[in-house]
Amino acid sequence: MTRLFATLAAALTLAAGTAQAQSSDTLSADVATATTAVMPHVIEWRRHLHQNPELGFAEVNTAAYIAERLRAMGLEVTTGVGKTGVVAVLKGRLPGEHVVALRSDMDALPVLEATGLPFASTATGTYQGATVPVAHACGHDAHMAMLLGAAEVLSGMKDRIPGTIVFIFQPAEEGAPPGEPLGGAALMIEEGVLTDHKIEAIFGIHVVPGKAGTLFYRPQGFMAASDRVDITLKGRQTHGAWPWRGVDVIAVASQIVTTINTLTARTLDPTTTPTVFTVATINAGVRYNIIPEDATMSGTLRTFDVASRDDLVKRAEAAVDHVAEIYGATAEFSIRQNAALTYNDPALSEWLAPVLAEARPVGTVNPATPPTTVAEDFSFFQQKIPGVFFHLGGTRDGVDPATTAPNHSPGFDVDESALPVGVRAHVMTAIRYLERP
Repeated sequence: MTRLFATLAAALTLAAGTAQAQSSDTLSADVATATTAVMPHVIEWRRHLHQNPELGFAEVNTAAYIAERLRAMGLEVTTGVGKTGVVAVLKGRLPGEHVVALRSDMDALPVLEATGLPFASTATGTYQGATVPVAHACGHDAHMAMLLGAAEVLSGMKDRIPGTIVFIFQPAEEGAPPGEPLGGAALMIEEGVLTDHKIEAIFGIHVVPGKAGTLFYRPQGFMAASDRVDITLKGRQTHGAWPWRGVDVIAVASQIVTTINTLTARTLDPTTTPTVFTVATINAGVRYNIIPEDATMSGTLRTFDVASRDDLVKRAEAAVDHVAEIYGATAEFSIRQNAALTYNDPALSEWLAPVLAEARPVGTVNPATPPTTVAEDFSFFQQKIPGVFFHLGGTRDGVDPATTAPNHSPGFDVDESALPVGVRAHVMTAIRYLERP
């Protein structure tokens, strides 16, 4: 009798394995069908979010809009995580212990949109005390819409999901607003978004210039660490006709820009440690014939190596102080990290390539794209748990991605034909991860 039960159990296990394999063979096609069905909603969501952008930690209406749709899908929804973040949980009906997270950012930028789209933004917001135009000039509207679409597809597939999927809609990806100590990812982590849900791994997508529907990333260092640099100079005010009777902070600022550019270009090997150090703002003076007493400068440092970054910061601070001293001025140098190195877990990156291929991208998946000097605070999640961040091309057919409007520019737009690929990539990544032993 014992042998009979053992034989029967083995037969049932084999049958279950065969059924699972057959289900696996059809999963990609079923996901594609479900994605096609949800696309009218995804387009509607994207256009609404695009037309109604909000700056970091001010995404109040955005969060309410997202939460309402997630609740309509039957998900467990929590709002107010990291000020304005939204977290939703989907528990599959198949047995499984794994927990995976999919993440989208939510915030827009202080940019005046110039796309000419019928749903272009005319919104304004408050940034550094001033009223500014606001636009989704980095594609976060597309990110939210794709993750909502994935949530709807996955909600309809509970019977095929083992384990738990956590959807993270994160505020303030573009950095902590003035006066805030932490940006969106760091704040959500501090408030327990990873530990409360016992998340094991996390995945995210970002639209960038590239053939619409292509997917690309790289293992290890993919996107640069980002630091904000602030320099405050103090000289002595004088008449513009008598510069020798004061201390010219305009001349000091100009020399500092040249010094930083030379220091970066002449002391680091760009083939081994790509580095960009840009002074982006100089503010000083109120009148054409008065040399002011004070000047402020700010910029960004992008690096891929911690040791070389620390060494460059040390030498830059010394150089700024030295230049100021030569002219008789004083300088205060401060630096704050906005995002760490976006480090894609090597083993997870290797596992991901065939999964993304199942998402039916346009062309092949490129898992060995060159690093990029733009930054992402998704990196803070990756410091806590394994994760992979990948890019989705969003340039219209017939347009050269190299010449199209880049992220953060007034003309940046996303070809909506790329959105189904993003939805499928989210869905396939989550399910395949949960199916892992």
